[in-house]
Amino acid sequence: MSQPPINLYFIPGMAAGPEIFERIHLPGDQFQTTILEWMIPDEEESLQQYAKRMAERVTTPKCYLVGVSFGGVVAQEMKAFLPEAKVIIISSVKTKGEMPTRFLFAKKSRLYQVLPTGLVVNTKNLTRFAIGPRSKKRLQLYDIYLSVRNKKYLDWAIKMMICWPREEADPEVQHIHGDKDIVFPIKNINQAFIIKGGTHAMIIYKAKAVTAALLKLLKPL
Repeated sequence: MSQPPINLYFIPGMAAGPEIFERIHLPGDQFQTTILEWMIPDEEESLQQYAKRMAERVTTPKCYLVGVSFGGVVAQEMKAFLPEAKVIIISSVKTKGEMPTRFLFAKKSRLYQVLPTGLVVNTKNLTRFAIGPRSKKRLQLYDIYLSVRNKKYLDWAIKMMICWPREEADPEVQHIHGDKDIVFPIKNINQAFIIKGGTHAMIIYKAKAVTAALLKLLKPL
């Protein structure tokens, strides 16, 4: 007797649209996938409140939440409202201790409060926040992938990422990370499935390797 499909809910990286997952191909007879697109946060909404709203969009609570970068942080917060869910994060962090020094400095100095996010709507600047430095020839492609340009969302997302207070990792969270990630350097990352040559944008450029890693980690629920 065949197993029912495993339900996966994908959460994109900061400012990214559903297109970021277009190169991830999982067997359709084994997996049912849904992409949870970003919502515009409410006024003064906390990360926990936002995660609760995101969790309310999950119709099959016994599932996997697969989050990329900031989406991985949101997925971990969603788990509080979906106790039967399992979490896999990609190019993300499990605690504030895995963040780079510049994030900690931005939090301490409150630099995030004066970041010109109105200018981040520009693709070149947006990639520096969401993906890291890129060559000019890739900017046109990122113009498609980084499609969420709402200033209210960006202000909120940058603050929530930089100020994420989690100190202890959830031991059940599974982590896929690239050893060439500039945004979240591998030297700060503990207990992850390592993708050799994987950058912060490996969900796009090493999609086959990421897919293979997912297939190793995804188990029947």
